[in-house]
Amino acid sequence: MNAFLILEDGHVFQGQHFGARKEVICEVVFNTSMTGYLEVLTDPSYQGQGVVMTYPLIGNYGVCLEDAESDRPWHSAFIVREISRTSSNFRRQQDLEEYLIEHDIPGISGVDTRAITKILREEGCMGGMITTNPDFKLDEILPKLQAYKVTDAVKTVTRNEKEYFKGDGFKVALLDLGTKNNIAHSLNKRGCDVTVYPAFTKAEEILKDQPDGIMLSNGPGDPKECTEIISEIQKLYQSDIPIFAICLGHQLMALATGADTKKMRWGHRGGNHPVKDLATGRVYISSQNHGYVIEEESIKEDVAEVSFINVNDKSVEGLDYKNKKIRTVQFHPEACPGPQDTAYLFDEFLDMMKGAKNA
Repeated sequence: MNAFLILEDGHVFQGQHFGARKEVICEVVFNTSMTGYLEVLTDPSYQGQGVVMTYPLIGNYGVCLEDAESDRPWHSAFIVREISRTSSNFRRQQDLEEYLIEHDIPGISGVDTRAITKILREEGCMGGMITTNPDFKLDEILPKLQAYKVTDAVKTVTRNEKEYFKGDGFKVALLDLGTKNNIAHSLNKRGCDVTVYPAFTKAEEILKDQPDGIMLSNGPGDPKECTEIISEIQKLYQSDIPIFAICLGHQLMALATGADTKKMRWGHRGGNHPVKDLATGRVYISSQNHGYVIEEESIKEDVAEVSFINVNDKSVEGLDYKNKKIRTVQFHPEACPGPQDTAYLFDEFLDMMKGAKNA
């Protein structure tokens, strides 16, 4: 069956439908990862988005649910050059298309993903529609695409109640802003006793549980929308508890301390982004997924200093907070699959908690 991808700038791509049969409007973004399509699909940071995979063949090793980063996929749509209709993998549990149908996610294949990606890089991420209706009326659709915006994203993806990952080490409170499973697992395998809290948990409740450290997770959407959460993070900042934050958590801590964020034209999404540690000069390859970034000129000199920058565009990739045991990064040290270069940051978080306990 034919399907159509319509972009808000008027570009139309014809391909073949796969996955759920439904019409959907979403924000169209691209991801440059060569593997890990299931982890990309199940990353809550993609809520409300249709993802273009730049790697040309997707689905060849099927779906292994053990690799999922959450209990369901969050994409609004999946856009690929070629979908593998069969899969070969001794761990495989489902074909990719079966998985998408089960979770009501439409896809389109047979489109020129390189051309789509070039458009997004030149014009920025934009609204788009996938439809199987050949009689669509462009003049009616384009205003809807131009008006589309991802809203209430964190509220949509966060859990409703606490979850525990029992350990025999430091007690860590993980605030679920749209967390990937591997953040809790990365802490847990280092012995941490992890309690995962819903995003809108009050700071008083977290502090009352007397954690040794606090983790702010990744998540979707515009960080400036999270006004309630920012207010609670301001209270967490006032405590002396060590804090480590990733991605959206990194942005929210910056907003909570007076800095500003802005939307990027196309964002950073993929497993091959180089970041530079300004303290050592060393460059690491990182996994990233974000469409917003902290404005460097808005960071108050007496509050924080930039610790990492993106080698490609010099954007802020990390902050160390002055006179606080707080470190935040824009990239994903828990990446799975992907580069493990920066996993040592979890060990440094443990050192922060050890130092606080011995102080």
